[in-house]
Amino acid sequence: MQAIRFVTTDDFPPFNFLNADGRLTGFNVDLARAICDELAIRCTIQAREWDDTLNAVRQDSADAVIAGLAITTAAREELDFSEVYMRWPGRFVVRRDAAAIDVTPDALKGKTLAVVARTAHEAYLAAFFPEVGRKLYPTPEAAREAVKSGEADAHFGDGMQLSFWLQSEAADGCCVFAGGPYLESRFFGEGLAIAVPRGREDLKQAINAALSALQEKGVYAELYLRYFPVGFF
Repeated sequence: MQAIRFVTTDDFPPFNFLNADGRLTGFNVDLARAICDELAIRCTIQAREWDDTLNAVRQDSADAVIAGLAITTAAREELDFSEVYMRWPGRFVVRRDAAAIDVTPDALKGKTLAVVARTAHEAYLAAFFPEVGRKLYPTPEAAREAVKSGEADAHFGDGMQLSFWLQSEAADGCCVFAGGPYLESRFFGEGLAIAVPRGREDLKQAINAALSALQEKGVYAELYLRYFPVGFF
């Protein structure tokens, strides 16, 4: 194996996007380059429309998709996946100036949790925090505003989105993470992995070896903090 031809998209910041100079960049892009550097092989990374990423692998014009392709039973029928390199945690946020809250079902009794209606986060609270009061909101923005204003004692939502909100002007330094992270795959999915054609065991093993080495050498942590300065784990 002399090279890996990656495909991704250019419209999913901070994972894959075009910077101010029109250059493809992002966490996934830099991770793909780091994998190739670790393996000491040539690397190409091409941006495609979302629907074309999988077609590129089917047509043998690409070797791997690094674009957040969901790990599903249907996808596994024609693809193999690397080890998961990032998961999507659920996280609680609370007001910075509020009394400390122990994030357990017993400690949260009598509190009000803001959560977006009809989401995996609402379903998770119903399953694991059934006796805690839940106040449903139509959007993440509304639920975040509820905890910021004190209308709710805490908000439970997507950890990655919350990490960006916590450092934004909209949050204005109001809030911090509490407890967690919560990583149950049946609610929040299995996470991000690199998709390769079924049967390309050599490619999958090489990518997995590189991912493991990047973790051990601290390269992964450096990339993570570059794109997610308020870590969501």
